[in-house]
Amino acid sequence: MATDRDEQQREQDEQQRQQQELDEIRRSFADMGARMGSMFEPAEEGDQPQRPRQAALPAPPAAAPAPSVVAVRPRWWWVGLVLLFLAGTAFGWILPRGDGAADPTATPTTAARSQAPAPRPQPQPQARAEPRTSVPQSCLDTAEKADEVISRLNRNERDNRLAAELRDYTIASQACRREASR
Repeated sequence: MATDRDEQQREQDEQQRQQQELDEIRRSFADMGARMGSMFEPAEEGDQPQRPRQAALPAPPAAAPAPSVVAVRPRWWWVGLVLLFLAGTAFGWILPRGDGAADPTATPTTAARSQAPAPRPQPQPQARAEPRTSVPQSCLDTAEKADEVISRLNRNERDNRLAAELRDYTIASQACRREASR
């Protein structure tokens, strides 16, 4: 019984303490409201003396227009870019073409101008034999078996058939290497 009374007393003390804290908070809010005035309701003219209001914060400065791409890069950067473009163009014009033939429109040098141009012999049409590529049958078998192994792996068919195909591919690959190295 004594424990029930002690427990009830503690609950009452806790409630009183909470009530006191609540009253203190209300009082502090009331004091603050009296000093600051209501922020939600307009102040009545007779309630408080007019005090000078603080000026609102100044508006943020207008956002400057985004700088153009040209203005962002320094002048030396643009000069370097133009020089690089001109150097690339010059090298493209000067260097020989990819087919290995001389440029027929090239101007002759001063040494070549002093000599008479030598007549060019006409190229003889030659019957060029095109190389005939032959692939051993074992290499063709190897490619087919490799395709089958890859197909089974892609379909996620990992079973004994895949193991057999992989073994056959390995044997065919070795045969292909032997035959190709002859």
